[in-house]
Amino acid sequence: MRKLLRYCMLFVAAPVLTQCKPGLPEGDKDNGGLMLPNGFDAVVVADSLGAARHMAVNDNGDIYVKLRRSYPDGSNVVLRDENNDGKADIIKKFSVYIDSFNYGTAMRINNGYLYYSSSSDICRVKLKPGEMVPDTTTVQLILRDDFAHDVHGFNHTAKPLTFDDKGNMYVPYGSPSDVCQLLDRTPGSPGQMPCPQLDEHAGVWMFDPNKPNQTIKDGKRYATGIRSAVAITWNPADKTIYVVQHGRDDLHRTWPEKYDKWTSALQPSEEFLRVKEGTNAGWPYYYYDFEQKKKLLNPEYGGDGKIEADGKKFEQPLIGFPGHFAPNDILFYTGNQFPDHYKNGAFIAFHGSTIRGPYSQGGYFVAFVPFKNGQPSGDWEVFADGFSGMDTIVNTSDALHRPMGLAQGPDGSLYISDSKKGTIWRIMYKGDKNKFGAADLTAMATRKATSAHIKDPDPVKDNLQKEMVSGGEKIYKTYCVACHLADGKGDGSRFPPLDRSEYVLGDKNRLINVILHGLQEPVTIKGKTYNNVMPAHNYLSDADIAMLLTYVRKSFGNDASEVLSTEVQAQRYAKEEAK
Repeated sequence: MRKLLRYCMLFVAAPVLTQCKPGLPEGDKDNGGLMLPNGFDAVVVADSLGAARHMAVNDNGDIYVKLRRSYPDGSNVVLRDENNDGKADIIKKFSVYIDSFNYGTAMRINNGYLYYSSSSDICRVKLKPGEMVPDTTTVQLILRDDFAHDVHGFNHTAKPLTFDDKGNMYVPYGSPSDVCQLLDRTPGSPGQMPCPQLDEHAGVWMFDPNKPNQTIKDGKRYATGIRSAVAITWNPADKTIYVVQHGRDDLHRTWPEKYDKWTSALQPSEEFLRVKEGTNAGWPYYYYDFEQKKKLLNPEYGGDGKIEADGKKFEQPLIGFPGHFAPNDILFYTGNQFPDHYKNGAFIAFHGSTIRGPYSQGGYFVAFVPFKNGQPSGDWEVFADGFSGMDTIVNTSDALHRPMGLAQGPDGSLYISDSKKGTIWRIMYKGDKNKFGAADLTAMATRKATSAHIKDPDPVKDNLQKEMVSGGEKIYKTYCVACHLADGKGDGSRFPPLDRSEYVLGDKNRLINVILHGLQEPVTIKGKTYNNVMPAHNYLSDADIAMLLTYVRKSFGNDASEVLSTEVQAQRYAKEEAK
């Protein structure tokens, strides 16, 4: 594996005057394509920043945006609206670093510093009043994760973060696997017991945000059993950390005798968790089923979708959202611009699924959970929808936008970022706060109950693959469609495309070996690098692999020669003889 290079450096930029103008700008006529409760407007602040992740808004209204990828002219962006029309008049990039894994996430302001992260590093830079671009002389590397050399491998490498009111910084470390199997993501492979990955993964660690050059060994494990938490925040109302966990993947693909495709599309839940010191949420041994309202034993540890075992002993979620919605940010609203219904409640950005086939992909909206006295006070609501530009989402790549980050402005406006094009929306309330009520939420409640990408699908009517398929197409839709999608285009970020891919159209032996032995190192497809580990599929027969690869080489706009079972057999035996 090539060496991971990273460092933190900032461009010099001339200081400009801060903006300070009263009043809210006009919303766009179409609300920037969004659907919102009555009385709310939206304006598109910027529409093409590049794949955006988390955001932070300064006291003067400047918006700092973390970009997913690293660019030669800067991997962070700052926006300023100078004339109060809601649109960014000045856009500047800053912070040049090399991140070959392209998984930047965090952007937060704390105690006068701007903190941001790549896949491996957390850096900070001092913010100075009146200066739009941060001071280039104050950059510090606060934390480094050398995950590329981890003995357990790597996955879920995003580095979101939050701060408490006592000066501590909290960073989730995602699990390096799906469910701590002996063979990751391999059908039938059992889970490791106890799971050794928990020592330095799948939890939340506490650090000193002022101490440079830390590693995980300098931190304190605050909570464990949390598979992957990109959405993390501190709630000032009850002085507690909250996360929304990404649940495990592929129940049907890895355990088809125990879970059907419909169950696998809906389960397990994305868990909304209150996290205190010592919290154990149960990964990898347990998952939460929102229909049964129980933590159930994972099949890797003997579960079958019904066995509860010791599930009650682990932290139970406040809410179990439907599976695979992909919660990627959370914000407790403390402003005064919105109606009282939203005060101290939680907004959650659901980035959207990739593995819900044969049903519509799910998520792609911003939810709201009302809170009262430190507890959810009602069912979750759809607050903002329309990001995808369509109702039924067959392929992740079809969606126009994917909501990713949330931030609150000094005037109480809510900002939402998009991870596809880099659109930033500003949500404002223009109605009468005293008259806001249940009737103003009716249209959004209807969307929750009827929209294909939000509602629980009907097992038969909503199946997008009602007609039976066979041969290589059936194998593809069983084992491959979850990552590479039905159109072969991948998800645009983690999983590479197969359409006109040099790996698909090139050397057949190389392609066969990818199926037999998987991929553990970065690959470049169409000039873009992908780093997710692909598991081996050597449990498939030679004939099945041949049919699968022939289907892929002749589909998705590809037109290459077929793969023979004898060719697969030759590569399988060649590897075995080399041992």
